[in-house]
Amino acid sequence: MIFNFKEEDINSINADFEIILIQNKNLNNFSQSQELFKLSNYKGEGICLDLQNKVLYSELKSLDYEDIRLAFANAYKALKKLDIQSVKTKCVIGQCIVNSFNAMIQGFSFGAYEFNKYKKEQTSSSLKNIFISKDEINNKDYNIQEAYIGLNYGQVFSNACDFAKNIVNEIPQIYTPVKMAEDALNLSQNDSKISCKIYESDFLEQEKMQAFLAVNRASVHPPKLIHLSYKPQNAKMKVVFVGKGLTYDSGGLSLKPADYMLTMKSDKSGGAAAMAIIKGVSELNLDIEVHSIIGATENMIGGNAYKPDDVLISREGVSIEVRNTDAEGRLVLADCLSFAQDLKPDLLIDLATLTGACVVGLGEYTSAIMGNNEDLQNDFFKVSKKSGDLATILHFNPHLKELIKSNIADVSNTSSSRYGGAITAGLFLNSFIREEFKDKWLHLDIAGPAYLEKAWGYHSFGATGAGVRMCLSYLLYLSRNKK
Repeated sequence: MIFNFKEEDINSINADFEIILIQNKNLNNFSQSQELFKLSNYKGEGICLDLQNKVLYSELKSLDYEDIRLAFANAYKALKKLDIQSVKTKCVIGQCIVNSFNAMIQGFSFGAYEFNKYKKEQTSSSLKNIFISKDEINNKDYNIQEAYIGLNYGQVFSNACDFAKNIVNEIPQIYTPVKMAEDALNLSQNDSKISCKIYESDFLEQEKMQAFLAVNRASVHPPKLIHLSYKPQNAKMKVVFVGKGLTYDSGGLSLKPADYMLTMKSDKSGGAAAMAIIKGVSELNLDIEVHSIIGATENMIGGNAYKPDDVLISREGVSIEVRNTDAEGRLVLADCLSFAQDLKPDLLIDLATLTGACVVGLGEYTSAIMGNNEDLQNDFFKVSKKSGDLATILHFNPHLKELIKSNIADVSNTSSSRYGGAITAGLFLNSFIREEFKDKWLHLDIAGPAYLEKAWGYHSFGATGAGVRMCLSYLLYLSRNKK
């Protein structure tokens, strides 16, 4: 898709179709389509297609960024079925010019995304060119340069999300830890600003990453520890992301029921997000050093699988009683977080589809933000609200920490209660965060929104790229505000 920002009146732009946004359900200004509105019983909600005049009307509920995204996503979804090559629209300016253009581009891009590579009959749209005029829906003055910045941000954010979605949507017979490592290497080979190191089983043994290795034990595919780096000159700070890269999770010997096993190809969403974030950071040329650490493995069953009642010694030297092998992601993260802390980050963020309890508590569309530093959580949350990624804060509770105590080890990998499971999983991870990094760490549980079994809003079926936009937005915030 090609986005063209035109510093001219929309009427002077030639395109096959025009998108007109409807605010406040006001249809009185469109005399040429009144008969169509009446015939279609269109009241200004959703979309209305005027084929005769080659106009598509799309509802814009407000100037909030989410509504901007939705308006253009809905428009593109309706137009991509037509035999047209170009469309034009006025730009929309909300509170911030840059964020508004970012949202517009995301709307088009999310509306265009689909994963259909395994269908016999694949549909593709001929609609490739998007023309955006400087005409603006409420006639505010704005800085043209900021429009170009927002346009660039929108393309970088959207491409990063698509990158993550393609990884998560790929099927487990194809997408193994080896394939994830290959994608990381390809990412670095295609971008000279990103470097990549892949560590094998012998390195994990040498580093005493016994929790990580235990999870992989029954898989025929070797584990991979992936380390991507972006190191600009004169970086303001160092941020390290850690992603859970379970390319498939059967539950291990604590086997999932068959219907719960479906969609478990999405258990690599945290790792995919960590890779996509560093891709976006490089394309934005941020003055922040960024590392992405991904623990790529499978959790399978077999005669050599790790077992409930095992005790594992983590890289941090913390012993773990295994009470459920389906609580495997936190074991991989424990060792990866240990490795990440050796990089001495100023900020440490992990992303993981960690708990079903988070989905129960927050629903399918919201991620959880956890950690020890309430100011850090609040700052991240404020930025996330404008990013398009829905999130909320779950505070740690010292009483819940009692639930992951073990009688035979330092910590148990599952809680002794069914309640508060998202927070107790976060507290488990906190057991592996060193004191010097306690206030520099955020845990993002993206289990709910990472993968959708039905289309929702501007998201199509499948992967959503959860976590990518809010982390990129926060890095932009840090870049602007750190001296």
